[in-house]
This record gives sequence, structure tokens and C-alpha cells, in this order.
Amino acid sequence: MEKEIIIPENVTAEVQDKIVKIKGERGELEKTFKYFFDIKIEKKDNKIIVFSKSERRKVKAMVGTIVAHIKNMIKGVTKGYEYKLAIVYSHFPINVKMEGDKILITNFLGEKTFRKARIIGDTKVEVKGQEIIVSGINKENVGQTAANIETACRLNKYDRRIFQDGIYIKEKGK
Repeated sequence: MEKEIIIPENVTAEVQDKIVKIKGERGELEKTFKYFFDIKIEKKDNKIIVFSKSERRKVKAMVGTIVAHIKNMIKGVTKGYEYKLAIVYSHFPINVKMEGDKILITNFLGEKTFRKARIIGDTKVEVKGQEIIVSGINKENVGQTAANIETACRLNKYDRRIFQDGIYIKEKGK
């Protein structure tokens, strides 16, 4: 089982045992792949090769997962990732502000306390009117930050057909 990833011209890659470092115009990403299978990662010329001698289904799946992670890293350092979230309210106007590595959501359904969402890693968050833009080079961090914001405004005790207030992911781009 062997899969190849072609490295673009403006990207440099380093592979040391289970550690893969990718550098590009937007930044640098490093990921350690911890696995228990006999999978090897090597760099030859302008390619990263992920291979294993085993033909077991779990090993093939892990090879595909590692390849997907490396492709996401390459896309992140070249283009980046961006999520757009919409602030929706019909009852009380929701206020969103940044404070360090947290996002504070106030006046959600008229609540006196504020709700918090954590910003993961080097993710950038911008609040523009009724839209929140979450961007960065690490797909996992950007996606998790957007999910944290969306989850902070989740409703449990209200009828979702009537109370549609919240912050929702509306677009995944770039």
C-alpha cells in the first residue's frame, strides 16, 4: 500500500520519522503522526510518500488518513481556511466581542450572564456586523473554533421552531 503527495513549488516539506513539517507563504505547520501500524513516511524529490507493507483494511485506512492530513496542511499554508458564521436573532440583539483567546456572547435570549467560546491556536476571529469570520492555516483549529462558537449558543429548553436565535456556520470557504 503506497500513496504519493506532490509538493507544490512554493511549499517546502520536512519529514523526520513521524513528524511532518510544511512551510508555505502563509506560515508553518507541524504534525506528529502517532500510530501503531508499520507505516512509513518519506520525502523523495518533490513528493511525500506514505506507505506500508501490510494490506490490512485498518492500515490502508490509516495511510489514507495521514495523506489527507498532509494535503490539508499543504492547502492551509498556501490558501488557508475560512469559516463564516451568521448571528441570527429575532428576540434580543446578540452582542459578540473578543477578549483575549475567548469570544464573549452577551444578551443571548436576554440572559444576564454571558456565554464563552474558546479560540483554538493561531486562529483569527473577526466580528463584522452580523457576521463572524474565523480564519487560519490549521484546518482543525479553525473548524474547532467555529464549532465552539456555534455550540456556545445552542438551545436546549426552547422550541427550535420558534426560538431560532443563535450563531450558525453558514459557509466554509477558501
